[in-house]
Amino acid sequence: MNAPENFSPFSLSAWSAQQLGRIELALSGWVACPQASPAPAGLVEAMRYAVLDGGKRLRPLLVLAACEAVHGDAQVALRPACAVELIHAYSLVHDDMPCMDNDVLRRGKPTVHVQFGEAQALLAGDALQALAFELLTPEDGAMVPATQAHLCRLLAQASGFQGMAGGQAIDLASVGLPLTSAQLHEMHRLKTGALLQASVMMGAACGTASPAALNALRDYGAAIGLAFQVVDDVLDVTADAATLGKTAGKDAAQDKPTFVSLMGLDASQAYAQQLLAQALASLAASGLKNTHALQALADMLVNRHH
Repeated sequence: MNAPENFSPFSLSAWSAQQLGRIELALSGWVACPQASPAPAGLVEAMRYAVLDGGKRLRPLLVLAACEAVHGDAQVALRPACAVELIHAYSLVHDDMPCMDNDVLRRGKPTVHVQFGEAQALLAGDALQALAFELLTPEDGAMVPATQAHLCRLLAQASGFQGMAGGQAIDLASVGLPLTSAQLHEMHRLKTGALLQASVMMGAACGTASPAALNALRDYGAAIGLAFQVVDDVLDVTADAATLGKTAGKDAAQDKPTFVSLMGLDASQAYAQQLLAQALASLAASGLKNTHALQALADMLVNRHH
């Protein structure tokens, strides 16, 4: 049977290009804070350096894709899309500092503390975190208070001790220690997976979906959150710094437990594909019709090379 003449397959590159244009414009405007007085002592410069001109923007793309899946308001979803990226950026600034991972390269350029000093990097991260929640609480009536509160709760839980910060604490405490599979999964469910899953659920909060569909999206987010970290561990072994845009091989150098160190390279690659299949099965079970972008993003993040 021939496809209808007006049918065209979904193009992730075309969709992403359109969405990324919106995201970059919004981030550039909001991080500059034009409505506020200039930040003191070059703080905005450090904030903009941390956020703009780099990064895959996977989390904001997931927000917008999930919003589409539930037929939500794309303009409203732009705020949580940028908010989650600000939280991600702040976490990278702090993670790269000497007191944590002590890294010098991020997104193909010197890390923020190398460029601006440790104190300024710490403050830039703090300011980005605060700005994320400011974006979720607009005063112009664009978002009803109940949605604002729900989005703030989702983001706070995913980034706090029950999420990203808790996972980083486990990570720092686990250097040089053998972890069981269950312990490694829990660490990455918190450190990496929670914010990716929250991105999906924040997008879903900008529309309307049944409880069953929301559960399916939550399962999808959990699967891709874990898959992202598995692939990250694989790439740390197989890719070089120029490709990654960050230091390669640092997990092994710092004696950190990873999926590759626990399972081996081939098994880790196979596990990532298994998680992709789980994510796609969850979307199929959701009953949602417009999940093309979510499907394509899951495939992209598992089969990426950087």
